[in-house]
Amino acid sequence: MPLPLWHFRKHMKRINFAVTVDELRLLASLASDQLFRRQFIDPKMPGYKGNPEEVALGKALVGRMRLIIDGGTRPYQIGRA
Repeated sequence: MPLPLWHFRKHMKRINFAVTVDELRLLASLASDQLFRRQFIDPKMPGYKGNPEEVALGKALVGRMRLIIDGGTRPYQIGRA
């Protein structure tokens, strides 16, 4: 059984690293493409075992990156739109 989102939040170690806005934009784009693959392409592959919680966590992370890229100041919480 996949782990729930609260498990990831509770057991994650926070790190900080500096990137430029262009680098963050590239990371967000690459992560978004990978999430699309995991959600729509990989499930069609034989033997695929998905992890919906990991995909949801990835979507939340991409959303946070896009807020930073767009200059958003709204605080973000996983599980909130």
